[in-house]
Amino acid sequence: MRLLTTSSEDFDRELAAFCREAAVPAQITESVAAILADVRERADVAVAHYAEKFDGARLAPSEFRVSPEGLAAAYARLPVAERSAIESAHAAILAYNREGLAQPWQHKNPHGATVGEKFDPIRRVGLYVPGGQVPLVSTVLMTATLAKIAGCPEIAVFTPSDAQGRVADGLLAALHFLGISEVYRIGGVQAIGAMAYGTETIRRVDKLFGPGNAYVCEAKRQVFGTVGVDSLPGPSELMVVADKTARADFVASDLLAQAEHGSGREKVYLVVTSESLASAIESEIAAQARTLSRSEKAQRVLDVGFLIIVVAGLDEAAAIANTVAPEHLELIVEPDAEAALLKKITTAGAIMIGNHTPTALGDFTAGPSHVLPTGGSGRFFSGLRVADFVRRTSLVRYDRESVAKAEPVVAAFAAMEQLDAHGRSVSIRVAPQQD
Repeated sequence: MRLLTTSSEDFDRELAAFCREAAVPAQITESVAAILADVRERADVAVAHYAEKFDGARLAPSEFRVSPEGLAAAYARLPVAERSAIESAHAAILAYNREGLAQPWQHKNPHGATVGEKFDPIRRVGLYVPGGQVPLVSTVLMTATLAKIAGCPEIAVFTPSDAQGRVADGLLAALHFLGISEVYRIGGVQAIGAMAYGTETIRRVDKLFGPGNAYVCEAKRQVFGTVGVDSLPGPSELMVVADKTARADFVASDLLAQAEHGSGREKVYLVVTSESLASAIESEIAAQARTLSRSEKAQRVLDVGFLIIVVAGLDEAAAIANTVAPEHLELIVEPDAEAALLKKITTAGAIMIGNHTPTALGDFTAGPSHVLPTGGSGRFFSGLRVADFVRRTSLVRYDRESVAKAEPVVAAFAAMEQLDAHGRSVSIRVAPQQD
């Protein structure tokens, strides 16, 4: 844990240095590039090699895909309470995200021409779902539900298996519930490579989605352009902005909830208006951490990725939030201050408001997708939404009268840009017709 105060002369430099620790080191960049190149060259052979090397799973290419029977069996085995949780979360996610489905439109532009937009689902999408020790069942719902709303005709899901080739029942059950049948027990960089380049048994996708560790996130960055990518959602981040109205035990539990992901690359920020509040929250963290099943992993994050910042006021807190662009941001401040803070903060992936809105609600069931930008990419990326699964195409239709109105504008631009053929392609349509 580190503590900074905004009154320090070195505050800006030290905050920037802490944020830079989230940057991908050269070792990861080089390792990812080598794996992707191998998958591109050796295809299924390379995918099988890395599944064994990193996950301990010895899989023949014919075993990469989970059978529909396997998906159905996992759903049948799932306890009723867990099935009910999946259904309930899905209902909230569906209700929120179907509001974002774009509708086609047309109207007349100033020339009298018809212009508009149409929207088509991306034909084949690949969804990455983190698995292993922490199978993110919720990520299935937070990605596949949106793809279904968009109407994507082909949805392929990739998730790592354990050494025996098994995938958690909850994850497979959620896929079965959503009607996803193309599921591969492949994770890591090799999964991103398979999605981007295709193999003998896996067809390449048009765009890939989903969160992952630093290696997966870097792999998505490197294949961008070969395929589309949603954003760069990597190791989890949380910033809590708290004033005297915040309950220390609530704040501590939220910080620990993100720290328990435990890769060691997570970032946890606590921005408070007094050192006494910081001390009270630290004491609660220490007490609660001892009771966690993943306390050692959480502690590793707290040791290297936890920063406390004491601010003189909430204007400073807003400026810090905009600089960091955190994945998750909790505002636990006086209700009268919330509206002004929300107006000033423009880069957070998702904002949770008030003492009773922990980030875990957004992680599992509030409605918005929990696939959010990290590593400062919230400055230019937004959280996952239905529109990300759709292609927009503009539509333009002129007739003789409307093209005549546009011709002088085209002629002027063609002259400025010295593109004679551009101008002629319009003027020829408005010239007097020869009999």
